[in-house]
Amino acid sequence: MLTFSEAQLLEWVSPVLWPFLRVLALFGAMPVLSQRTVPARLRVALAFLIAVCAQASLPPMPVVALDSVAAGLLVVQQLLVGLTLGFAVRIVFAAVELAGELVGLQMGLNFAGFFDPSSGGQGTATGRFYGTSVAWLFIVINGHLLMVAAVVQSFQAFPVGPEPFAFLRAVQPQQLGAEIFRLGLWIALPVVSMLLFTNLVLGVVARVAQQLQIFAIGFPITVTVGLLGMLATLPLMATPFEAALERMLTLFQ
Repeated sequence: MLTFSEAQLLEWVSPVLWPFLRVLALFGAMPVLSQRTVPARLRVALAFLIAVCAQASLPPMPVVALDSVAAGLLVVQQLLVGLTLGFAVRIVFAAVELAGELVGLQMGLNFAGFFDPSSGGQGTATGRFYGTSVAWLFIVINGHLLMVAAVVQSFQAFPVGPEPFAFLRAVQPQQLGAEIFRLGLWIALPVVSMLLFTNLVLGVVARVAQQLQIFAIGFPITVTVGLLGMLATLPLMATPFEAALERMLTLFQ
């Protein structure tokens, strides 16, 4: 009869359990895979597959009793690392969507809001367009593979240990929010500048030719210039997005 002790069972489970929890927390917070359209079973299966396949490159995992306080601290640490990594990448997506919101505000399209089923909140046409475009870009540049590599390498930078909050002191995730405004303004600045110049020209025209109905012709002109600006600057969005994504992932490697 096959028999095994509790210590042997812990030695078999521990090398897979802690990476599984960290990867699963990442999949629960990262863009694209954390959407409601992705089944939870798929995320669990992918997390388990990655945890098993990454065993060769992972450092030795501590073996602790699962009903002890140390095990609870280890669970908290894995959740914090995984969620923070997904939150860091989501910040980059939020910055791009903020750029879309700024462009839509200058174009006058932000009054047409609609329900966004992916985020469960209110969204606008331009913000949703930028968000969808950057989601496709994320897949094209293999961003999901970069995140898997980052979470595997995070076990070297932040090994499994009994101090879950030491990771937060090292990364300082509360300072990552400034990246939203910096990157969002960087992406939106060309189109916003074009629209600002267009509004100045329309203001001059309204003063010179007062017989023109500037409110009747201003909105179509502004929308046209904004759409042309978005079309011209959309291929250039890859450079700041890739730079910000690499900068975020470097914190965990």
